[in-house]
Amino acid sequence: MKYVLVTGGVVSGLGKGVTASSIGVLLKACGLRVTAIKIDPYLNTDAGTLAPFEHGEVFVLDDGGEVNLDLGNYERFLDIKLTRDNNITTGKIYQFVINKERKGDYLGKTVQVVPHITNAIQEWIERVAKIPVDGNEGPADVCIIELGGTIGATIFSGHNDSGILDAGDIESMPFIEALGQFSYRVGPGNFCLVHVSLVPVLDAVGEQKTKPTQHSVRSLRGLGLMPNILACRSTKPLDENIKEKLSQFCHIPVANIITLNDVTNIWHIPLLLREQKAHEAFIKLLKLQGIAKEPMLEEWTIIARIYDISHDPVRIAMVGKYTGLSDSYISVLKALSHASIACHKKLVVDWVPSSDLEDSTKAEAPDLYRAAWRRLRGADGILVPGGFGDRGVEGKILAVKYARENNVPFLGICLGMQISVIEFARSVMNLEDANSTEFDPDTTNPCVVFMPEGCKTHLGGMMRLGSRRTYFEVADSKAAKLYGNVSFVDERHRHRYEVNPSMITEFEKAGLAFVGKDETKRRMEIVELHTHPYFIGVQFHPEFKSRPGKPSALFSGLVGAACGQLELLLQNPSHCGTLTRRLTTSNGFSPTQSHQNGNSKDLQQAMASHPLNPTRTGMGIRRSPLRGCHTGTSAPMAMECMSDE
Repeated sequence: MKYVLVTGGVVSGLGKGVTASSIGVLLKACGLRVTAIKIDPYLNTDAGTLAPFEHGEVFVLDDGGEVNLDLGNYERFLDIKLTRDNNITTGKIYQFVINKERKGDYLGKTVQVVPHITNAIQEWIERVAKIPVDGNEGPADVCIIELGGTIGATIFSGHNDSGILDAGDIESMPFIEALGQFSYRVGPGNFCLVHVSLVPVLDAVGEQKTKPTQHSVRSLRGLGLMPNILACRSTKPLDENIKEKLSQFCHIPVANIITLNDVTNIWHIPLLLREQKAHEAFIKLLKLQGIAKEPMLEEWTIIARIYDISHDPVRIAMVGKYTGLSDSYISVLKALSHASIACHKKLVVDWVPSSDLEDSTKAEAPDLYRAAWRRLRGADGILVPGGFGDRGVEGKILAVKYARENNVPFLGICLGMQISVIEFARSVMNLEDANSTEFDPDTTNPCVVFMPEGCKTHLGGMMRLGSRRTYFEVADSKAAKLYGNVSFVDERHRHRYEVNPSMITEFEKAGLAFVGKDETKRRMEIVELHTHPYFIGVQFHPEFKSRPGKPSALFSGLVGAACGQLELLLQNPSHCGTLTRRLTTSNGFSPTQSHQNGNSKDLQQAMASHPLNPTRTGMGIRRSPLRGCHTGTSAPMAMECMSDE
């Protein structure tokens, strides 16, 4: 087993997650099997109880693991299925060690951070690295390890305006020590350290500054970790003299100093690494000569290129509670992006804080109220994602009502589905106090209720989590057609409330169709309004299984309906992925398995003849430092999409 450790320095938010994922893509394109581990030094056992404003969305895995959003990056980029153990936290490690101590496994010895905690970390990494994650038997060839946190960050204090450099968060120290020991134990040729750092450009002089990176590398060395490759974030490619300076002061060969400059979209990052021959550095450092092949990334190039040349916009209003931080909905954004690329549309997300749609905002902040409704009414499609708590719920209900009454394409996810049921009960069935018991425990018309197997005393890990099977009850429903007319789909869940089973008959008599149910046929999974062009709500989270080139069926339906391609999609569900079909042999993917269900389909496409294929056109990799991720109201630099902190 070979190990690649990715650390970050100077500041957080540089994009370690996307960098680690892109390294994995590059190595996978070299014919290697790749797995990934994310280390989060916080004391939480997992991400399940963290608020979205803390670390972004909680990503859910097939096994029900609630993990850091970076594991979503790994799964999307590498097309793998990770486990909860692929996300290591301080809480997990200490819990593991304390449980062993309680059982007497340490034979009366004093349990200490060194060696017991550090040994537990190393044992965990080695064990998890051997778990197959790509559908094949046996362990992977390379394990990418991302260490969360920042090493060598600048801290300013009232006593020192010039700033000082710290060695990282206190809780990171056991992991840093363990990884230093681990690198020594596995030996040269089996371990490679990539340090992602910042090379800022001062506007006043336009000069690239290396001092922050020099200090960060020095801090890393002082902790016993020696970087082999330096990945430098900057607004533009590093000048050769800057690389030579970094090489001299950081003791890293110039060939191993890589520029991660601003690009138009994150799918250029693996191409950027290949262009700078990063794969050759990895092959040499990990002694993979004769095993790894030259990376072929033509299909990846096509996806990046389609994103760049698509100019016809499709506007999707995202009506949510956490719109102040886009990372709160990062998987939803990626799923929308995958679908829009497949439909050759430029995605524009208009963020609509749900509370701004409510009458209380109209009275208190009329400008916000008018702006929110203007964005909602100007959208081609409306999406209400998942969430918890009652803040902004009435605004979401108003958004669903607008979509239903005005035939605007609508997709509701998890809470979004429950909201659509509540709105239908109020507006169509005239049940004025219809609500969820989550928001009104005393409602006389509880459309949404707490699941009987749920737990009200503990929050962590107590929801209905992970991959669950949904059976289609109506074969000619839009959802069934979009999934390829299969009998069932396996999707990931994260909820503790459900549509009230005792009210299903009333809903269906009123015209609301529950076209997908669980194996008991008592739990509602998919709801549709047949009289509407596209009105679908799902209890599960389809965004978690969307991939570049393999967009989620329901997100494809939303974007297709929003841009006039729905009928074509319903007739031929594979249409929306024709040009961005599975990244086949060059990325090591199997071309014969449908992504979201158990039915086998031949998805291999004749990509070579397509006019966008770079091998036909001689198209180069465009690296212009354009700004903006096309997410509506704000336009941060494109590499903002790489942010993982």
